[in-house]
Amino acid sequence: MIISHLRPSMSLFKRSVVSEATSHASVVFSTLLVVWLSVVLVRLLGEAAAGRIGADVVVGLAAFTTIAALPTVMAVSVFIGVLTTVSRSYRESEMVVWFSSGVSLAQWVQPILRLALPAAFVVAVLTLFASPWAQRQIEDYRARFELRSDLSRISSGQFLELDAGNRIVFVEPSPQDPDALGQVFVRLLEPNWLSLVSAASARTEVAKNGDRFLVLGEGARYDIKPGELTARVSTFDSFGVRLESKGGEQSLTEARNRALNNNKARPTELLLTDDTPHAKGQIMWRLAIPLATINLALLAIPLGAVNPRVGRSFDLLIAGLIALLYMNLINASHGWVNNQVLPFGVGVWAVHAVFLTLTVVLMWHRLRIRRPKKPSQSA
Repeated sequence: MIISHLRPSMSLFKRSVVSEATSHASVVFSTLLVVWLSVVLVRLLGEAAAGRIGADVVVGLAAFTTIAALPTVMAVSVFIGVLTTVSRSYRESEMVVWFSSGVSLAQWVQPILRLALPAAFVVAVLTLFASPWAQRQIEDYRARFELRSDLSRISSGQFLELDAGNRIVFVEPSPQDPDALGQVFVRLLEPNWLSLVSAASARTEVAKNGDRFLVLGEGARYDIKPGELTARVSTFDSFGVRLESKGGEQSLTEARNRALNNNKARPTELLLTDDTPHAKGQIMWRLAIPLATINLALLAIPLGAVNPRVGRSFDLLIAGLIALLYMNLINASHGWVNNQVLPFGVGVWAVHAVFLTLTVVLMWHRLRIRRPKKPSQSA
């Protein structure tokens, strides 16, 4: 009769734990994703304003950068979701009800694994396949922008640096036509001269041989010889500034091949055939995040066990610091494997074994029943 009473209680317990932990993890995941996207968009818009990337690729780069960051975001979301669920049960004395029904803290492991294992599988797919693909797309976007001709990168209201800073162009918008080029200022840095060219208008032309030019209208050129009292001023009806066109499809292919040298962007199957330390370090990192997702979810069970009669801020702060230490040690192990300080066979499991041991120790500490103190005998 007692067993038949416990079975529906356990079933209800598991469903409620999985449902609440999933709900909390989803809210945390959405919040972290919005914060991450906001930070990435601000950074990318700043790069676009500085001319380092094109404004038309900001959304694409933000999407691929977010895909690359999803494994870490999901691991942290699961940890916070489980931690919040356990701490809420203690804070609202719900845990007392479960304890009275014969449910111990150790029986939280099974329902939490129902959430953590599928999440770890999704994280593994992301780290092994989706994130490297997203990194390759990011490198491809940036390579395409670098291979654009200087002509296509000129836009009104922005300074454009060309030829490693030897030429700087600033174009004002045209008052008659917003899509046309208005007044233009060009700074030319030559071996013996520093020149400033200004013109009332500009247009773009492509010569028969494919060379591209920014053709300035009526204006003036001012030349100064640095270190000497020599200057000259000249006026012109038309002045052309050649804009180099880089590379073409061959250069784009070379840029993509260079991107594959970045281990973050290399497919997992290529890393498995590479015996270099950097390839092994990247494999270690891609395996570490799914394992950390499970470990953090289990670690959140004893860390979330708080005393409802005292403040919980300190306990949650400690839990956050432990999770941060875990992720930092994974990154440190990645660097140690890259630098051959730590063998791959040790680096792939050492950090996870330490924190799994910590989970077991904390669970034992929470589950053990302290013997009551004997009353002192008066003399």
